[in-house]
Amino acid sequence: MVVGLFIRLRLHETPAFKKVKEQNVVAKMPVVEILTQHTRTFATAVGLKVSEIAYVSIVTVFSISYVTAKLGLPRSVILNGILIAAIIELFTLPLFGMLADRYGRRAMFILACLFSIGFAFPMFSLLNTGDPTTITITVAVALSLGQGVMFAIGAAWMSELFDARLRYTGASLGFQVGAALSGGFTPMIAAALLAWSGATWPISVYLIVLALITLTATLAAPETAGKKID
Repeated sequence: MVVGLFIRLRLHETPAFKKVKEQNVVAKMPVVEILTQHTRTFATAVGLKVSEIAYVSIVTVFSISYVTAKLGLPRSVILNGILIAAIIELFTLPLFGMLADRYGRRAMFILACLFSIGFAFPMFSLLNTGDPTTITITVAVALSLGQGVMFAIGAAWMSELFDARLRYTGASLGFQVGAALSGGFTPMIAAALLAWSGATWPISVYLIVLALITLTATLAAPETAGKKID
């Protein structure tokens, strides 16, 4: 928090927003305007978030109870996997951001969605091996490609979807609503699906459905990489 506050207090407003202030066209009630006049863009921003948050919730929240309670493994096995995955993301997140600037936001998101769909079933098969090394690699791959790609790009892309006068509120609202809907309910839904079926296949189907929602939002969103935004 201290580091974040230190950085934020030294940031200057963007030229685009300074222009909005000079022209005196700052939105009076940006949330209302977004929800009533920019519903498609808002829905797209929400859709871009749901798959990423679902994957990270499954891997970092649900998997802890699954690996310990269901598979009977020590908690350290999954926690060490999550820790190593987080360290790897220190390097992969900047890389994915750079690739998105070079090849486009949409292309990277499409690849991440396809990975999320394709890895939904293998992920649990690999966890079920009970092998600590396999579990660590599985967690690292799931986080880096199922969550990391979208997380690295999402903030920039969501911001670029909205005009300068609505950008801060629009990006934040889309980000937080998508995260709340997906991240808030995913661990509970996953636990309920496991209790209902006694198997993980419904959870994999759930992840695939959310990845398809994000893929739809990806195809609906305009490509903004390399374009000047106002």
